Amino acid sequence: MTSTETQAVDDANRAYYEAMERGDFEELTSLWLAPEDASYAEDADPDDAEDTSISCVHPGWPVLTGRGEVLRSYALIMANTEYIQFFLTDVRISVVADTALVTCTENILSGGPAPRDGEELGPLVGQRVVATNVFRRTRDGWKLWSHHASPVLADAEDEPGTADDPGIDLPDDTGDDGPLA
Repeated sequence: MTSTETQAVDDANRAYYEAMERGDFEELTSLWLAPEDASYAEDADPDDAEDTSISCVHPGWPVLTGRGEVLRSYALIMANTEYIQFFLTDVRISVVADTALVTCTENILSGGPAPRDGEELGPLVGQRVVATNVFRRTRDGWKLWSHHASPVLADAEDEPGTADDPGIDLPDDTGDDGPLA
């Protein structure tokens, strides 16, 4: 992997988030892998729908598969989000052959519609989401193949449930409490 390849993947990943911030559905659509992109690989069969089937999991949503479902979800999100901004942290990029994996934390600031008769945005809401974005190399550059995002519920330091403190009471292993069920 060269730094040029890594930079190209980083650029594609950033373009995805910037298109979301601008609400640019056309641009967002162009960033996702399309059936015609399969012909880029020498051994790919353009008629093989599975080769280019895209997928997406938005936080709290079921798996969406195929361009129709995935792009409809973004149209719905864009139509119902007045303002959204992503601050990406913990970005990690791995490139192997014609596939790239990007993991990151999406620090999201969003605002809903204004209250009645208001001209400003509704209250701003922040949330943190961890995401995995998978890209494929095409003749037109790197295209998004899959996006999976999950909310981060709490900091590990703030909540029980870490490796050091699983947050549950286990019987000690002296045998006094009977067998573990």
